[in-house]
Amino acid sequence: MSKINITGEVVYQDLGTGFWGIVGDDGQEWRPEKMPGSIQKEGIKVKISAEKAEAGFSVFMWGQAIKILSHEKM
Repeated sequence: MSKINITGEVVYQDLGTGFWGIVGDDGQEWRPEKMPGSIQKEGIKVKISAEKAEAGFSVFMWGQAIKILSHEKM
């Protein structure tokens, strides 16, 4: 899989059971499979290196599923 570099803002989506996501500076919505606890804070800016996750079932109809490889707060 190819690596994706994302710069954006962490958001919490209160849909269903709720989940963390990232809205890229370009407006693209990303849904990490497992959001690291160190960046689970609404509104912080992050830089993420990720790859697209395998297309699997999700109850959350929001954003592209990704697997975070590395991250940093900005």
